[in-house]
This record gives sequence, C-alpha cells and structure tokens, in this order.
Amino acid sequence: MRHVTAIRLLRLARECVPYEARRLLLLVGAMTPLMAPAPLAGSDIYERILTAPGGLVVLEQDDSAALIEQFRVLARHNGHTVYLWHPENGMENLREAHARVPGSQRLSIALRYIQQSIHFGVYLLSRFPLPLSATDSALLRQLARAPAGHVRRVVLLDAAPALVASVDDVAVRLSTTAPVTLRPRLRDGRWLL
Repeated sequence: MRHVTAIRLLRLARECVPYEARRLLLLVGAMTPLMAPAPLAGSDIYERILTAPGGLVVLEQDDSAALIEQFRVLARHNGHTVYLWHPENGMENLREAHARVPGSQRLSIALRYIQQSIHFGVYLLSRFPLPLSATDSALLRQLARAPAGHVRRVVLLDAAPALVASVDDVAVRLSTTAPVTLRPRLRDGRWLL
C-alpha cells in the first residue's frame, strides 16, 4: 500500500510544473525511509531457524525468556505457528496464549505430537528432563531427519551439554549472539580486515 502511494506521488509529480515536481520528488524521497516498517526483534533468528538445513536446531542464547517473548510477539504479529513446551505446562501455542495441547506434559507425548503434525511450525522445547529415555532420543533423531519439503523445526532451548552431545551429529547449532564483524581499515591504499 505504501509503495502504491509513492508511485501515485511520482505520477502526480510528472504532471505538475517543474518546480512543484522537484518539491514532490524531494518529499517522496524523504518519506520512503519512514514508510518502511522496522523489523521485529527476533525475526532474524526466526528466519535463520527456518532456513536451517536440518529439522533439529540447538539454539545457544543468553536469555531464553526474552527470546520466547520475542517469538510470542512475532507469532502474534505475523501469524506464524510457534509452540513452546515446558514440563509443567505442556505444549502451548505462543500466538494464542490459551491454546494448549492437552496431555502433553510428558516429553514423549509432545514429540509424538510434533512428529504426527502435518502443519508448518516451530517447536521450542525447554528444560528437558535428563537423562532422556531411549524413545525420546529416537524421536528427536527422527524429527531431525524430517523430509526436506516439510518445514517443521524443533528448537532446543537451554539444552544441557550432555543432551547436545548426544544429538550433535544430527542437530544444527545456531547462536543468537551476532558475530563480531571486523571493520575494514585503509592501510597504504589497501583495505585490510
């Protein structure tokens, strides 16, 4: 809609006298940065999760509560399906706070629900009961090898090092901290990193 408004202003500028046209073009040029919406917090990590090559993602983050709130806002704003699993509450939909999957307090039931779901979704799993049973470990490995056309990601939050080591061969590791970028410097007419 905003893009259409800018096009209309440009068309109007062509029909006006040259001085007014220049003023309108300057106005349109000043408005375009204001019209672009700011990206939501957490949207970059959400996109990295969706483009991960595997179905199981181990997320290394500093503050999981803040990340969950960012995903909650993102799910409500964009309509994405994001679920959160806690052992106390079971699996809940972050977009709709009251929507919970009944009887999903046990990890094996939640993993079977994820496996049988045919819908797109990102499933955040937090605070695992350790040690994992053999069936839970097998279900996690099956979810990691999900079909390529099916976009369903299982994200492990606050995973213990023992759990990460057990699924390290099938999981994709992501970090929420931005990598430190080196600024190029000009030395003797050449750019150095």
